[in-house]
Amino acid sequence: MHSYLLLTFAALLGGLVNSIAGGGGFLAFPALIHAGLLPIEANATGTVALWPGQFTSIAGYREDLKKNMRLVLPVAIVAAIGGMAGAWTLLHNSQGSFLRLVPYLFLLGSTAFALSGPVSRMVKRKVEQQSGNTSHVALFPLLTALLFICYYIGYFGAGAGLLTMTALAFCGVDRIAEINALKVVITSVANGVAVLAFIAYRVVEWRYCAPMMIACAIGGYVGARNARRISDKVLRPVIIALGLCLSIYFFTHRSTL
Repeated sequence: MHSYLLLTFAALLGGLVNSIAGGGGFLAFPALIHAGLLPIEANATGTVALWPGQFTSIAGYREDLKKNMRLVLPVAIVAAIGGMAGAWTLLHNSQGSFLRLVPYLFLLGSTAFALSGPVSRMVKRKVEQQSGNTSHVALFPLLTALLFICYYIGYFGAGAGLLTMTALAFCGVDRIAEINALKVVITSVANGVAVLAFIAYRVVEWRYCAPMMIACAIGGYVGARNARRISDKVLRPVIIALGLCLSIYFFTHRSTL
């Protein structure tokens, strides 16, 4: 019962955090490890539990997606290929080798969140420079960058939203709302194919995943409804500190897990 309560609470917060600032995996993964799951199963179960909240947010961006329909199919195809390759790599790793990478992955995710402020400002400046111009999306560089980003999403994914937004802005997508809309599609597809792979390989612990999915959906809805009241300027430092603490913890406890 203690494990179920902890996981439900972690998923509730994870869904809320994802809807505002991102980083819900920082809560789900350690909670699942604490519940006794092996690292690969914990990562897979957390991805499946958090994915429905990502997917449903696409509906909120449908108007902005219409402005870039020519990009939706190619970026979705690349996201699917990259996400599947990342998930395949994870599934064919040993538990020990993945666990040795976990602290570095948390460190990478924390660094991405720490850089999110200045990078977001840089992206906005880039968008402002492009606004009013007849912009041309550099499709090949964009798809190449997204292939590597989506590989990382399928494998672990923390902080990948920031990388995706940066790639879209610097390859010519010229409005913030359109960047966010395409980002949601890309991350949802990359995680979606990873979810299918994890289910097919039977590495999802459904007794934990099912209640977490419900809690995450509730958290995502609450976060979306109250996004203007909950500042991401408050959430982001908390997520960064959590990620760094988890990185240190896994660096120092890898041999005992």
